[in-house]
Amino acid sequence: MIQTLSLAARNLLRNRRRSLATLLALAIGAVAVLLFGGYAADIRATLLTDYVQNGGHLRIQHKDFYLFGSGNPTAYGIADYPKIVRAIEDDPELKGEVRVVSPTLVFGGLAGNYEAGVSRPVIGVGYVADDVARMRQWNEYGLPEINGPYALVGAPDDAVIVGVGLARVLLLCERLQVPDCPRPSADEGKAAEQGAALPDDIAALAAAEPGQGAAGKAAAVGNAGKAGKSGKAGTTDGVALELLATQPRGSPNVAAVKVRAAEDQGFKELDEVTVKLQLDQAQRLVYGRAPPRATAIMVQLEHTASVPRVTAQLRALLDRLLPGHALTVMNFRELNPFFDETIALFNTIFGFIFVLIGGIVLFTVSNTMMAAVMERTAEIGTVRAVGLRQSGIRRLFVTEGFLLGCVGAVTGVVSALVLAAIVNALGLTWLPPGSSTPLPLSIRVFGEYGMIGGTAIGLVVIATLSAWLPAWRAARLSIVDALRHA
Repeated sequence: MIQTLSLAARNLLRNRRRSLATLLALAIGAVAVLLFGGYAADIRATLLTDYVQNGGHLRIQHKDFYLFGSGNPTAYGIADYPKIVRAIEDDPELKGEVRVVSPTLVFGGLAGNYEAGVSRPVIGVGYVADDVARMRQWNEYGLPEINGPYALVGAPDDAVIVGVGLARVLLLCERLQVPDCPRPSADEGKAAEQGAALPDDIAALAAAEPGQGAAGKAAAVGNAGKAGKSGKAGTTDGVALELLATQPRGSPNVAAVKVRAAEDQGFKELDEVTVKLQLDQAQRLVYGRAPPRATAIMVQLEHTASVPRVTAQLRALLDRLLPGHALTVMNFRELNPFFDETIALFNTIFGFIFVLIGGIVLFTVSNTMMAAVMERTAEIGTVRAVGLRQSGIRRLFVTEGFLLGCVGAVTGVVSALVLAAIVNALGLTWLPPGSSTPLPLSIRVFGEYGMIGGTAIGLVVIATLSAWLPAWRAARLSIVDALRHA
């Protein structure tokens, strides 16, 4: 075998220009496949990190909440959520797997800036601020910062965060110091300034709720510092906003809150309806004096690979803790179908590129080996005449194709690693489809050992198979005809 490899290497060096051109084709093909694969891997890691930082790996919620909860979220509230949270935190099997367990409350309502005379339907989300801050520190893939500090940490109960789009719609951009936020035309702005003040009945309803205050009861809010994603958020000492929500029995409830920051939610549709509150504030607004509930319990894990195992453990825990319950455990893939759809799209493109590059490699190596057979016809007749079998001829040419594939694949892998490092050092960003927030762009080639190995092995196999047909034709040459070939 060593002798065959030595002969094959020397044969390739006999025509260095042709061998070099073939190696370059192989290397460029490997680089193209690996760079795109690294780009797709980075998109996967970035989207996954964003989802997990904001919503956790798993969510415990009513089994019908995902399909029907948007119409009436509070109808699917979990009454025993503190008991479930404590059970998860105290479970000895889950302690090493679970990083954060936190309840959340989603509700529909109406947000109004009555000083400007504008309002719109919104989706309110109540969080435990300290838990969200811990969740945003999760970074299994070592990415640049995606979500900034959470502006509600240490804030009063009446502090809220709104989407940048909602701040624009409610004419709060200037007061929230949101950069690059469009303003209405002069006539519309004048009309907004003449908007009515907060109606007396709504003001009285807000003041009647314990812990709420329409006028002097709201605490002052300090500067929040940086909030949200870079270049897309504004902070303020507090801008008045009124939130109206419907309680489970149908009665309305109003809270006067202070907008602490505007934070880009990524997607325009979500950005224009999102209001984030402290969980206690959201529960008082929705349930009043009734026992508070949560619509879901977020569970963030230390490692994404633990999702299937922890899902099974959580379901078993719920069965033991609450027999006959109507709860389910959903992972971030089920809750965010866009993630799998995006990954499937890039996997399809990656497969197409690999097939295209594989076809180019196939014909390049095949042409190179066919040219080598034609040039060495007399040589083939000579070695066959001295006793070399047909299998020896085939093995020699196939080995040459194998060596071309190995050297080309190694060169391509090294080149891809170097180019990826250069791109990563540039600090580029990209804008996902339908999103308004640029995300950091990098090419994750190093560390993607499965992709590197699969690409290299695939190209070596293609190069080896490409040499088989020329090798088979060389082995079937007649000895007499080969010796007469000039």
